[in-house]
Amino acid sequence: MSTARENMVSGIFYTAIAKYSGVVVSLVVTAILARILTSEDFGIVAVATIIIAFFSMISDMGIAPAIIQNKQLDNEDLNNIFSFTIWSGIAFMLIFIASAWGIASYYKSEILIPICHILSVNLFFSSANIVPNALLQKNKRFKFIGIRSLSVQIAGGTAAVVAALSGAGLYALLINPVFSSISLFFINYSQYKMRAKFTFGWTSLKKIFGYSAYQLGFNVINYFSRNLDKLLMGRHLGMSELGYYEKSYRLMMYPLQLIPNVVSPVMHPIFSEMQDDLKKLSDSYLEIVKILAFIGFPLSVFLVCTSSELILLLFGNQWEPSVSVFQILSITVSLQIILSTSGAIFQASNSTKALFWCGGITAAINIIAICIGVWGFETIDAIAWCISTSFTLNFIITYYIMYYKVFRLPWRPFWKELGSPVLLSIIMLAVMLPISYFLPEDFNIILSFIIKIVAAFTVYFCFLKFTGIYDLKKGFLILINKAKNML
Repeated sequence: MSTARENMVSGIFYTAIAKYSGVVVSLVVTAILARILTSEDFGIVAVATIIIAFFSMISDMGIAPAIIQNKQLDNEDLNNIFSFTIWSGIAFMLIFIASAWGIASYYKSEILIPICHILSVNLFFSSANIVPNALLQKNKRFKFIGIRSLSVQIAGGTAAVVAALSGAGLYALLINPVFSSISLFFINYSQYKMRAKFTFGWTSLKKIFGYSAYQLGFNVINYFSRNLDKLLMGRHLGMSELGYYEKSYRLMMYPLQLIPNVVSPVMHPIFSEMQDDLKKLSDSYLEIVKILAFIGFPLSVFLVCTSSELILLLFGNQWEPSVSVFQILSITVSLQIILSTSGAIFQASNSTKALFWCGGITAAINIIAICIGVWGFETIDAIAWCISTSFTLNFIITYYIMYYKVFRLPWRPFWKELGSPVLLSIIMLAVMLPISYFLPEDFNIILSFIIKIVAAFTVYFCFLKFTGIYDLKKGFLILINKAKNML
C-alpha cells in the first residue's frame, strides 16, 4: 500500500471514530435539550450562532487551508501568522460585542444582546486556534485530533445537559460552543506553542495571500448560500418557525458530519501531494466518489422514508412541524455528501480561484432560491423545496467546473460512477414506499422504524452481493485487520 493511501486510511479511520462517536454524543445531547427547551429557544440561539459564524469565518481568512497547502512556511512565518490571528480575533470580538444591540433590534429580541456577548468569546479563541489546528492537520496527527475533539464534545455536552436540567433555559445552549472553543485552543496550543508578537505579520501573510484570498472569498459566498435562509426566516417567519426549520436542517446535516466530513479533512493534506498530477488526482477522487455514492443515495431514500420516525423519536411529538421539512431536505443528502468533498479537491489542485468562482455561481442560485421561498411562499416547507432544488443545480455546476476547468478532463467517468448507486436507490424506494403506505397511522413508531431499517439493509446488502460490486466479506475482514494494526 502506498504511503499516501496508508495515510488516507489511517486518517479516515481515526477521524471516523471521533466523528461517529461525536455525532452520537451530539444526538443524545440534542434529544435531551429538545425535550426541555422550546423551538423558539433554539431559533434565538441559532440566529446568534449563525451570525457569529460569519465573523469567525472572516477572521479565518482562508489561512488554515493555506498553511496546510504551503510547504515553504518556516517557524518565523507561522509565529507571524499566529500573531495576526490573535490581534484580528480581539478586533472581531469587540466588533461583534458592539453589534449585539443592532442584531437584537433587527430581530426584535432583546435576549440576543447577552447571548451575543457571551458567544463573542468564541471569536477570539476560534481565531487564535487557526494556526495550531492547521499544523495538527498538516502534520497528519489525525488520531490526536479525533481523541481531542471527542473528549471536548463529551465534556461540553454533559455540561449543557446539566445546565438545562438545572433551569438555565436557552443559556444552556451556549455552554458547549464556548467551552469547546476555549478547550480546543489550549489543547492545540499545548502541542504547538506559538509566539505572539506586536505585529500583524504582513510579510508572512503575503506568502499565502494568493491562495487564502480566493479561499476566503469562497467561504464568504458559501456562508451566505448556506445560512441566508435561516437569517431571513428569523426575521420574517418568527423564531419558532426558524426553530422547527433549523432542527430539520441540523438533523439533515448529520450525515455530512458522519461521512464526507470524515473524509474531507484527510483529503486535503494527502491529495495536496498530487497537485502536479491532475489525472492521478482525478482517478483517486473517483474512488472516493464511488464509495460516497453507494452510501449517499440509499441513505437519502432511507431518510425520506423514515423522516417521521426519526424526528418524533429523537426530539418528541412537539417537533412534528419539522417532519415534512426534514423529508424534503433529505432528498438531496446524497448529492451533498459527494459535493461536500469537492472543496478539498479544489484546494489540493491549487485551484482556489476556480473554487471561488464556483462558489459565486452556486451561491447566487441558492440566494435566489431562498428569497423565492421566504418572500414568495412564506412557509418553511416551500423554503426547503427551493433549497433542495438549488442544491441539485449546484451539484451539476460544481462538477462541470471541476472536470472541464480544473482537471481538463471529460466528466463522463464521474457520472458513470453514480449509475449503480442510483439504481440501488430506486429499488430501495420501490420497497420502502409501500411499507410506509400500508402501515396504519396508529402503528407503533418504534416497530415502524425497525421494519424500515430491516427492509433498507436487506435491499442494500442483497444488491451489493448479487451485483458483485463490492466483496463485502473481504472488505469487512480488511477493515478489521487495518483497525487492529492502527490501534
